[in-house]
Amino acid sequence: MNGSQGISRRRLLAGGLGALAGGAALGVGATRLGGDDTPSASAGPPSTFTGPHQPGIVTPAQDRLHFAAFDVTTRSRAELADLLRRWTDAGERMMRGESAGAIGPTSGPYDAPPDDTGEAIGLPPAGLSITIGFGPSLLDGRFGLARRRPAALVRLPHFPADNLDPARSDGDLCVQACADDPQVAVHAIRNLARIGFGTVSVRWSQLGFGRTSSTSTAQQTPRNLFGFKDGTANVKAEETDALKQHIWVGPGDDPDGAWLTGGSYLVARRINMNIETWDRQSLRDQETIIGRTKAEGAPLSGGGEFTEPDFALPGRDGPLIDIASHVRMAHPTTNDGHRILRRGYNFVDGSTNLGRLDAGLFFLAYMRDPVTQYLPLQTKLAKQDLLSEYLQHTGSALFAVPPGIRDGGFVGESLFA
Repeated sequence: MNGSQGISRRRLLAGGLGALAGGAALGVGATRLGGDDTPSASAGPPSTFTGPHQPGIVTPAQDRLHFAAFDVTTRSRAELADLLRRWTDAGERMMRGESAGAIGPTSGPYDAPPDDTGEAIGLPPAGLSITIGFGPSLLDGRFGLARRRPAALVRLPHFPADNLDPARSDGDLCVQACADDPQVAVHAIRNLARIGFGTVSVRWSQLGFGRTSSTSTAQQTPRNLFGFKDGTANVKAEETDALKQHIWVGPGDDPDGAWLTGGSYLVARRINMNIETWDRQSLRDQETIIGRTKAEGAPLSGGGEFTEPDFALPGRDGPLIDIASHVRMAHPTTNDGHRILRRGYNFVDGSTNLGRLDAGLFFLAYMRDPVTQYLPLQTKLAKQDLLSEYLQHTGSALFAVPPGIRDGGFVGESLFA
């Protein structure tokens, strides 16, 4: 939304809110939240779960994120499937700008909790997309799903120099809510957590602002908190062949994981940046570490932002682009041609007890096979990348993201078939 009325609540929410749970879903029917239903300027048509893929993957990256991981507390397979059905229904409504529940936040029995928390009343959909994923721990003996666990759905290992917080890692389920309004994203997670009360509990959550990657050629490349353009070589929605090769799970990838065909894998990593140390480095050192210019994002070998780096071009004391620079370490040509689709966000979660910013990158990346595309890449980055000196990975998770759904279906239905 535009204008001064859109400032106070939503900008304050960017500072930090946890997922909230409570209440119960009620009734049937349909009511809109009310107020201005005009989509935000950057939003296209409302997202939907219906189709070959879930929203929020190749959807043009929105500006705000609320991500939550959940532990499943029930041991009933039927209750788990029912929760996914209710999440699908509520998600579809919220992505259309309607209430999470069919009755709405101001109707229904007066002496019962509303079936929507109400903080999005009067707000447009703001390009909201909701994406649901399944962690390795979900496909265990509790629900009879172990035999359908794909080989690539593994708990991510402890990479070199990781300092992981178990309270910020893993999870049975995840929900990624992206929007151009922080209050819309928070509303989505809050209401899905409320719907799941008694079936799931929030394990951890993360707010993000300022996307750090472009997922469409129509978007400019954003900057991360180190001030550099991030994700120049990211896979874009318009690259149909690259998506098929690198992002979408294929029909013959894994017989046990056939239910995941058309879906993808999501790596989530909370990466703290040593902001204060970085800020004391010279511009020369910063550009050497990254391998690109800070102003334009062009490779140090010359050209513009989208010029392919020339890693063999000699400089005075060796290659012009340092062999351990981030751009060289992460480039597809030095990683067997593998590419991933990044949807990361900046975060600032206040200050540490040492008075430093608790800030960094909430790394989100989609890929066809994390075992071959991500594990070798992150192992190499942790050991050799010059940038690793300024980073500390504090959270880690991997999720299988099922494909989109048929009309009347629910996310993950193919797993329970």
